[in-house]
Amino acid sequence: MDLFRYKGGRLFAEDVDVERIAAQVGTPAYLYSQGTFIDHLGKMQEAYRELDTTICFSVKACGNIHILKLMARHGSGFDIVSGGELYRVQQAGADLSKVVYAGVGKTDEEIVSALQAGIGCFNIESEQELENLSRLAQQHARSSDAKINAALRVNPDIEYQTHAYLTTGKKDTKFGVDIERAVAVFEKYGKSWSVRLSTIHVHLGTGGKTIDPYVEAVKKILPLIDRLRQKGHAIEALDLGGGYGADYETETVPSAEEYAAGIVPLLKGKNLRLILEPGKSICANAAILLTRVLYTKMGASKRFVIVDAGMNDLIRPSLYGAFHFIWPTQTEPQFVPTVRSQDLRVEGSETVDIVGPICEGADFLAKDRSIPPVQRGDLMAVFTAGAYGFTMASNYNARPRAPEILVDGSQFEIIRRRETYEDLVAPER
Repeated sequence: MDLFRYKGGRLFAEDVDVERIAAQVGTPAYLYSQGTFIDHLGKMQEAYRELDTTICFSVKACGNIHILKLMARHGSGFDIVSGGELYRVQQAGADLSKVVYAGVGKTDEEIVSALQAGIGCFNIESEQELENLSRLAQQHARSSDAKINAALRVNPDIEYQTHAYLTTGKKDTKFGVDIERAVAVFEKYGKSWSVRLSTIHVHLGTGGKTIDPYVEAVKKILPLIDRLRQKGHAIEALDLGGGYGADYETETVPSAEEYAAGIVPLLKGKNLRLILEPGKSICANAAILLTRVLYTKMGASKRFVIVDAGMNDLIRPSLYGAFHFIWPTQTEPQFVPTVRSQDLRVEGSETVDIVGPICEGADFLAKDRSIPPVQRGDLMAVFTAGAYGFTMASNYNARPRAPEILVDGSQFEIIRRRETYEDLVAPER
């Protein structure tokens, strides 16, 4: 799951007591475990070793360039969705031939930058986008005979059990084209000299907890690939996107090996390269958000724990109703958690709302949550904060964003410093 463990009632990130880190860098702060990143990526690489597989880590999930450098060193490619994310992977020294570019609203400037960078593949979301890419490729490709690789994003209309905001593979969505229209798109654009439409891209969403939707999607897409090949289209790869589930609660999602056990047999012998975009499953468990208790108070009927991390630091609970396990970093032996679960109840605990300092009623990290008793000054950890945590942080209420810390064994380093008030106003001067 990850390398955050309690030892003697104290929480450690790998071999570092997190209280030591908080004492040096303050709170709130994001702590990343380098070993967890490497372990999760390695397990996925091993699970799909029987296929020609490129793993493209999703920059939108966790985009610090130090982490991107780490992923690139261990063989990862990258899934990007903006010009800014392209710039990040360039700064990280990524192999740009292993970069796929998704997103429904790529601007001309972003497309030209990606063309000139020589990325591996554009994921196409609409016919108009394909026409625009073809036009820009003729004008801005790095060489006159360059073929720009592209994937058509196809919606297989799969029921994907997750939050409505997180599902992307249904027929009526802003993403991609429906499976019935895909053949017509290939017939019209598949022979373009400037864009090589050679890949099918499928993205179901994020937050799923079973392998069934992925298996069903592959079974729906393979006949489409066969049909396109029969019509003379050289389909070389399947980009099977979607945020494979992460353990926000202990052992609640399939492992990389279990996903692969359902997918690999379907693709063996199909002469297809496989591209995977497993952002959340690699990085979610690789981080915690540290926060200190500012105050506790009793309302008319419930108790509140007010902490210094707010919805500007971690918006997922407010935006999605997302669950994050939250627990004090130092606790008595009877309170050391054996699992991370919404239903965890320990004798002597109390039920509270954990809320932040933002002036919004939606500013909460947890509601009606059972935790050990805490008091002002106690340090708490918000677990599984590595995916869509810092990348979705903001400066709302003129709050400087938290620092990011990377732990490697018994060492740690600041990989992004805490913002200052001057940072907030510098672009306005």
